[in-house]
Amino acid sequence: MNKVVIFDMDGLMFDTERIFIKAWDYAGEKMGLGKAGYMAFKTMGMSIKESHQLWNSEFGEFYNEDELRKHTSDFIKNYYSKNKIPVKTGLYELLKYLNENGYRLGLASSSPKWEIEKHLHDHGICEYFEVIVSGDMVTKTKPHPDLYLLACSLLKVDTKQCIALEDSVNGILSAHNAGLKPIMIPDLVQPTEEIEKILYGKFSNLLEVINFLQE
Repeated sequence: MNKVVIFDMDGLMFDTERIFIKAWDYAGEKMGLGKAGYMAFKTMGMSIKESHQLWNSEFGEFYNEDELRKHTSDFIKNYYSKNKIPVKTGLYELLKYLNENGYRLGLASSSPKWEIEKHLHDHGICEYFEVIVSGDMVTKTKPHPDLYLLACSLLKVDTKQCIALEDSVNGILSAHNAGLKPIMIPDLVQPTEEIEKILYGKFSNLLEVINFLQE
């Protein structure tokens, strides 16, 4: 029985992806590129560095990284000053279940560590995670396996003993490439037929993961 679960963060634990769509729509219009929220679908699971490389490829000379950072930051700061980041359905229940049933938990996210820790602290769930691996701790992020390989190394467990919870295709590929058992809870994008073939499970929300583990 698998007793190690490693969580993704954005789109799985917190509804951050939709906020980024709004932020990039705002930033794109400010930069004269038009609504650019669709870039969230293209960059899902990537590190900030890799994300900016894709933006540069998409918009070429019309893209300015500093402008994007500023306008995105302005939007998000304003949003978070008025709103608390939404939690995905079943997060608290799943964390409680795993804790009470002896599971060890890790977190592997392409986001920077300060952002991960902020969200965990704001929602009072830091203590659940034995290990946190962030995008600024590895050279290559999702879909490369590095994040999950490092998380399993720090937990001192074989990757084959671990379940990975992900919402994105890049995340599923990262976990699969590292040798973990990937479970997908799709957020903005549904898996392709090829991705379906490598899934250990697929559910509509985190509550259903509890039922799966109890079987």
